[in-house]
Amino acid sequence: MCEGLEARASPYAQEGSDAHTLCEYKVLKALGRDADDPTENLDYFDQEMADCSDDYTSFSMEQVAEAGTHCPDPLILVEERLDFSRWVPEAFGTGDLVIVADDVLTIVDFKYGVGVVVEAEDNPQMRCYALGAWDAYGCLYDIKTVRMCIFQPRRDNISISEISIDDLLAWADGELAPKARQAFNGEGDLVAGDHCIFCAAKAVCRARAEKNLELAEYELEEADKLEPSEIAAILPRIDELVSWASDVKDFALSQAIAGVKYPGFKVVEGRSVRKYTDEDAVAKAVQDAGYDPYDRKVMGITALTKLLGKKRFEELLSDLVCKPHGRPVLAPESDKRPEYNSIDEAFSDN
Repeated sequence: MCEGLEARASPYAQEGSDAHTLCEYKVLKALGRDADDPTENLDYFDQEMADCSDDYTSFSMEQVAEAGTHCPDPLILVEERLDFSRWVPEAFGTGDLVIVADDVLTIVDFKYGVGVVVEAEDNPQMRCYALGAWDAYGCLYDIKTVRMCIFQPRRDNISISEISIDDLLAWADGELAPKARQAFNGEGDLVAGDHCIFCAAKAVCRARAEKNLELAEYELEEADKLEPSEIAAILPRIDELVSWASDVKDFALSQAIAGVKYPGFKVVEGRSVRKYTDEDAVAKAVQDAGYDPYDRKVMGITALTKLLGKKRFEELLSDLVCKPHGRPVLAPESDKRPEYNSIDEAFSDN
């Protein structure tokens, strides 16, 4: 489905790419290998990226040290191309850090994004990377277990999962390979889900549209007339419904601008906000008139953390920062956060 569609790069993707480049450099330096500092060529480098890459490097070296405790000569690979086309036609990926050792094969994946928390448990991407590493180096090391690590610093998420080589290969041969062959041949059933947000065809996929339009059966019902079981069926679909609607709207606008006509709609100029053409000239004109054009206020926590660095920020301001209770939200039972208490219990200390 995606083959004929243009994949549009986003600023978030470029930011992630810059973060990976910085991580690669720092891990190589920590391993004592030659590497050129890419910092001045990064488009999105800032203090947060510097701190996150430092944290990732520390985590990576901990995994290297752990491998050294049960294998005298582990193979340590950074940004390694991993080919798993034995199971998925023409497929490969890049392992951020791959540690091949006797007993345990470790795959570490750095995630710089903040939109989606990524878990290592039952993660097909990580399993595919493990297959590629095992296929290439399993003949050199006696690997019994695969250890998969997701390091996602901007979500304070470190997720680790293990699977035996036997179970990994059973999954690859019994589930992955048959579905991959179907997908490669353009066969099989389309399955809509959370993964659709990463798909280039997400706005034009009929399976995704049909899944979201299933909620139309509730469109004439008032919320207070729905049964709890009906509301429970709707809740997990709402975010995806909003996301799908937004994707369709953005796609329609881009097509309309390109000349596609949608009956009943036209492209018009939206609202705009006035802005200064030259802020320095504005400031000077106001000062010359005897006024102060500047509105000073304390920078936000994120901005000050970037300015001072995480360590210095903690030294200076840790006693002056508090974290209020978050407002209650509905979440699936699988959510790792503890269940919210009543207002009386949650705020009894106040």
